[in-house]
Amino acid sequence: MFELLPAEFAIIASMVVPLFGFVLVTLLDGSPNIRESVSITTGVITLFFTLTIFTAVGAGERPSVEIVQMLPGLSIAFKVEPLGALFGLIASGLWIVNTFYSIGYMRGHGAHGQTRFYMAFCVAIPAALGIAYSGNLLTFFLFYEALTLSTFSLVTHERDDAAKAGGRIYLGILMGTSIGLLLPGVVWVYALTGTTDFVAGGIMGEVFANMPLIFSIILALFAWGTAKAALMPFHPWLPNAMVAPTPVSAFLHAVAVVKAGVFGVLKVSVYTFGAANVAESGAGDVITYVAAASILIASLIAMTEDNLKARLAYSTVSQLSYITLGAMLATKYGILGGGTQIAAHALGKMTLFMCAGAVATATHKKYISQMRGLGQAMPFTFIAYIIGACSIIGIPPMAGTWPKFLLMMSSVETGDLILIGVLILSSLLNIVYLLPPAVRAFMDNPKEPVEGIQEAPAFCVVPAWFTAIGTIVLFFLMGDLIQYLQPLVEGL
Repeated sequence: MFELLPAEFAIIASMVVPLFGFVLVTLLDGSPNIRESVSITTGVITLFFTLTIFTAVGAGERPSVEIVQMLPGLSIAFKVEPLGALFGLIASGLWIVNTFYSIGYMRGHGAHGQTRFYMAFCVAIPAALGIAYSGNLLTFFLFYEALTLSTFSLVTHERDDAAKAGGRIYLGILMGTSIGLLLPGVVWVYALTGTTDFVAGGIMGEVFANMPLIFSIILALFAWGTAKAALMPFHPWLPNAMVAPTPVSAFLHAVAVVKAGVFGVLKVSVYTFGAANVAESGAGDVITYVAAASILIASLIAMTEDNLKARLAYSTVSQLSYITLGAMLATKYGILGGGTQIAAHALGKMTLFMCAGAVATATHKKYISQMRGLGQAMPFTFIAYIIGACSIIGIPPMAGTWPKFLLMMSSVETGDLILIGVLILSSLLNIVYLLPPAVRAFMDNPKEPVEGIQEAPAFCVVPAWFTAIGTIVLFFLMGDLIQYLQPLVEGL
């Protein structure tokens, strides 16, 4: 049925529908049940349009829409290819899951400003979709900035001193790097090539051939200017953003923000710089090993964190660097490993954050040292947590197994055998810092009586199980996803 609707129309509709939802949610401030029904309905309609686009791209179409051309080769335009269609589908689909979860979490905590909370999501999703469907660097940059600004109110939702401090770091790093590094990179590309369009094989081939040093400098500007990818040292915004409510944390880590960053790094490596050029560039080698270092350093920091959300935040810094690593290896397996990691990590990490929020809702506990024996009272929550953790670790039959396998294959292909050691060590460290919360919950004696403690509301637990099961389903569908992403690696 998705073929019946023109994909070009669906591109615009997918970004306009949430804005209509924004208006309705604003007007329904005094009717929370209707307000949240509208949020869910808006998400479902948006998902319909992103599925339409996903199906069309899978059938070989490359739907495009030009909004306005300002200069030759410089326009606000959309053109969807497989990676963008996948990101758009993930963002819209998990928005619905996150909305159901938010109902249980926000009501369970008696949170203030709930209308403002749902309004911000209705703006952030179109920004994420604009990034996914961007047809050139200018469009990508504009929606990248829109996503930063729209999620700022979510990060600072609590309006207390901690939220304000976290928000300043969030906005300072993301806006500082995008304006100070990413924007000059976009301008430089346009000055050298006369276009900012995303083109298969890239538009920087001549620059690489004639000015390899300039090519490497611009590539570095994009790698660190897209700070939502959390490549060290521009990662502190991510753990500091954990002052936000847990549904926001899940959104930042799984649905939109961090995925927008690594999506951007992967997309520009293929469609702006050209994977073959990236593989040969000096900056590509440097960024590869910075990503490898980020994987291990963030894992070591995660091991020291007693706050569960902080531990998961540093885990995300580590896991995002897998995608940057794949983009910089720039082989067939590396790019496919990075692309599949976007999907696998989204499901696994969202499961973990929703479980952390469920524990906080039911017990008001946020430290791992406080979770001893809670598995007796909250078995469904902690079993879902184990499934999500096993996916992040890379244990079959969970989806996170395949990206690591593909990245290892890429390392063999390039002869960077040290990177295989990094990936293996990363999985071992994942075990060390991800499984102890569940082990303590099931194996240790509780410090305090657990009588009276029960599972969080169903709206908190069921969404976590939905994404946990999703990691298993995706494991068996990974072959189809890899086939869908094959156009990214044509010619490699």
